[in-house]
Amino acid sequence: MSRRLAVVGTGTGVGKTVVTAGLTGWLRETGLDARAVKPCQTGYPPDDDAGFVQAACGDPAAATCLDRLEPPLAPRVAAEQEGVDLQYSDVRDRAAAALDEPAVGILEGVGGLRVPLAGEHEILDLVADLDPTTVLVARSGLGTLNHTALSVDALRARGVDVHCIVLNEYAGETVAERTNPGELERMTGLPVYTLPELALDSPGDAVTGVRDNLPDDVLPGIER
Repeated sequence: MSRRLAVVGTGTGVGKTVVTAGLTGWLRETGLDARAVKPCQTGYPPDDDAGFVQAACGDPAAATCLDRLEPPLAPRVAAEQEGVDLQYSDVRDRAAAALDEPAVGILEGVGGLRVPLAGEHEILDLVADLDPTTVLVARSGLGTLNHTALSVDALRARGVDVHCIVLNEYAGETVAERTNPGELERMTGLPVYTLPELALDSPGDAVTGVRDNLPDDVLPGIER
């Protein structure tokens, strides 16, 4: 039976793709058919999150992207700029089918949760409609408490199962960084894991780095 996960973020550039690649590759190394699904890639080229996951896993079947748009903008805005008729129901239905094809489908978000996706719908709507167990990726330093707690609130208000928080590029060099994990656990009641900045000399380093630095519990309900 297909299982759905999602990796979403508090904003653009927080590390969703690295975590998605790491979790996808980690699961595939255990023999599970896992595939990342990017509903829409903007800024393409050069940005290609699905391509990064494919390279990290060494297999083009490890990820798929449903739509690619050139302007580096929110999907709805990018589609308007290119004259593309991006319909939410179509994106939702194709994403659902792509997630359910492998044993584990991992939806990767686009920017933050309130990013306009198509029509009047946002990324948050897609996550809520697809009903995955969700990992929230956030920055580690000063300012992350507000953004992360509000993102958790938004997901929970829509009935989304938030499994954990991953604070990316954690170095622990400031008081804010060192205290943020505990504060977020207190504020949200969720487990908070930290992922150090990864060298990423090759895409495959994302898989090794995520597997070696995050606990098994980051993968909800998956018997590996």
